[in-house]
Amino acid sequence: MIEILIGMISGIVSGTGMGGGTILIFLLTFMMGIEQHVAQATNLIFFIPTSIVAIIINIKNKNIDLKLAIIISIFGILGAIISVYTDVKILKKCFGVFLIIVAINEIYSIIRLYKKDKKTNNK
Repeated sequence: MIEILIGMISGIVSGTGMGGGTILIFLLTFMMGIEQHVAQATNLIFFIPTSIVAIIINIKNKNIDLKLAIIISIFGILGAIISVYTDVKILKKCFGVFLIIVAINEIYSIIRLYKKDKKTNNK
């Protein structure tokens, strides 16, 4: 049952554009006690069908910059290869720092949006 809940939460977050993998890896390691490398590999399998659907829809809507996508993909593959050979403890710390940065960015975006909205309403 917990697996279904984790899949649903990850899918919903993925649909918002944040990236369900962020939540999926956290939930698999925290709630289910799965090792970081296994959680990341599971995320990759989860990512395949969801990304294929997103790619098809975004190609139809002409939302993809193919040159940029290729560059990002190449460096993403290099990062994935490096992570396989990285110690799990270091990987967990790096992932934790990443989540903190994402959280700070989200908070900053909300504050900026609030200030912009407040400024617009005062005119």
